[in-house]
Amino acid sequence: MSVTRIFVEKKPGFDVEAKHIQTDLTENLGIRGIEELRLLHRYDVEGLSQKEQEDANRMIFSEPNVDHLYGEDLQFSDDYHVFAMEYLPGQYDQRADSAAQCVQLLTHGERPKVATARVIAIKGAVSEADMDKIKNYLINPVESRLASLEKPASLDMEVEVPEDVEQVKGMISWDDTTLEKYYHGMGFAMTMADLKFCRDYFRDEEKRDPYVTELRVIDTYWSDHCRHTTFFTSLESIEIQKGQISHAIEQALKAYYDTRNTVYGETDRPVSLMDMAVIGAKLMRKQGKLDDLDVSEEINACSIEVPVEIDGKTEQWLVQFKNETHNHPTEIEPFGGAATCLGGAIRDPLSGRAYVYQAMRVTGSGDPRTPFEDTLIGKLPSRMITTTAAAGYSSYGNQIGLATGQVTELYDEGYMAKRMEIGAVIGASPKENVMRGTPEDGDVIVLLGGATGRDGCGGATGSSKAHTTDSIEVCGAEVQKGNPPTERKIQRLFRNGAVSKLIKRCNDFGAGGVCVAIGELADGLRINLDSVPKKYEGLDGTELAISESQERMAVVLDSKDVDAFMQAAKEENLNAQVVATVTAEPRLKMFWRGNTIVDLSRKFLNTNGVTQTAQAVITAPNPKEYY
Repeated sequence: MSVTRIFVEKKPGFDVEAKHIQTDLTENLGIRGIEELRLLHRYDVEGLSQKEQEDANRMIFSEPNVDHLYGEDLQFSDDYHVFAMEYLPGQYDQRADSAAQCVQLLTHGERPKVATARVIAIKGAVSEADMDKIKNYLINPVESRLASLEKPASLDMEVEVPEDVEQVKGMISWDDTTLEKYYHGMGFAMTMADLKFCRDYFRDEEKRDPYVTELRVIDTYWSDHCRHTTFFTSLESIEIQKGQISHAIEQALKAYYDTRNTVYGETDRPVSLMDMAVIGAKLMRKQGKLDDLDVSEEINACSIEVPVEIDGKTEQWLVQFKNETHNHPTEIEPFGGAATCLGGAIRDPLSGRAYVYQAMRVTGSGDPRTPFEDTLIGKLPSRMITTTAAAGYSSYGNQIGLATGQVTELYDEGYMAKRMEIGAVIGASPKENVMRGTPEDGDVIVLLGGATGRDGCGGATGSSKAHTTDSIEVCGAEVQKGNPPTERKIQRLFRNGAVSKLIKRCNDFGAGGVCVAIGELADGLRINLDSVPKKYEGLDGTELAISESQERMAVVLDSKDVDAFMQAAKEENLNAQVVATVTAEPRLKMFWRGNTIVDLSRKFLNTNGVTQTAQAVITAPNPKEYY
């Protein structure tokens, strides 16, 4: 079937968004000649009959009482400047996805292909230079691009068949100079010392050259985002500069050392920021003051046991809470970054089979009143980041049905170069519904929820690297775009006690994608990447292994429970696919196109790379600045 194009525009009085954009361009961008600004949503639809298209136009794509609907013959007069904006290929377009799902519900047939764009038509004394300024302001190159005004002949994505994953020929015999050249060319988040460690491992233990996917998996697995390598850095010495409060700092440091002796006794455990952060809780637990702490091998949110009275009967419940930072993604793509900040916080207690019911948000931003022309080079305007991030967070929360009770926005020039975006949630579940078993040889791992795309590829390593003005050219794909309706369906499924009791262990798809989400579930794994559902074709083995498309769960089941779990997922309209099995051999193996592209020992992976060392200096505050 051919492509049908329609345009939808809000009627006067309902065109709030168009008026907002016009005001924004006038007041914040300084474009004074705009007389009228029109915003139209463009839909290209393929796969519908004429009758189905007419029904969808009236019932899904538009609301006749508030919208004008135009066909593809829509023309603008010569006094309008017209351009269109669309998501980059591979970026998740929720408007298009939701429209396609709704049309399928209407027709009871195959899901049509839908592509969307936003069309801006500006009338007035606006120069070409002003139009370029407007386009640069409205189009964030991390996620969007200027769209063609011509109707395509087909909505099928042009797909190049990916090449087989290659081995890094000769790497095990490279000297340090050659290895360093390769290191700088790959953009790894790991250190050069880590890469040397990898070379030596493959040379001495595997006795072969690594596949590219293996190096990307290792880089992801050992990233700061996944393994907190900065906080685990061994502090070989700590120097305290002399000042007015140095004595208090010395006392605090001594208290830490004394607590270590109490908790660990004689130990060669490294001194680290992570140890400083958790030593207090460890001491309280040793003293018997944390009896309600729920301890498990699962990597979920923090969990405590709470007695709850329901209808006069006391039940044991698990209350779980989690906070998520999404600083870098929100800075480069505010809507998706802030939305995924909330979605990411939800995922952890959700993987613990808890129903998330309350949230809070804390942000740090530069002054949103800063004039557009004073924006730092390589950064989005503070106002755009602030307002768009707020819209992204609230959009995700509204769609999943999560109330945010507290919102705090901090404005300070210290957040101008690097934004802070924090979301926190709390959830709960009856303790009897959370089984938490140990994966055994022969157990099956099911991938539940959304499909894999390029969104989120390299997010774990991307957020673990320093960024420059050139980063935007290469890190756009690192921003995840969550699908809240799908995550809501997973919440509904996990609230079913009969279903949650089938789950031995569960992990969410956050940082690292398949290689981490599934890789953390058991020591021995065989993962079939050909079974991983895809949003579109053309993904290679490496992308399938590390993509962080987030509205997914990895669930460990006994083989006898798979059919029952699959049926329950189907009833919630959730995709579920067997993608891996647990093995007794402690190795992480991945297969693509029938070939082994990852085969790593668990012992090697669990090293988390070379232990990083540092000398710490606690500087003395300047009294004139703080007192």
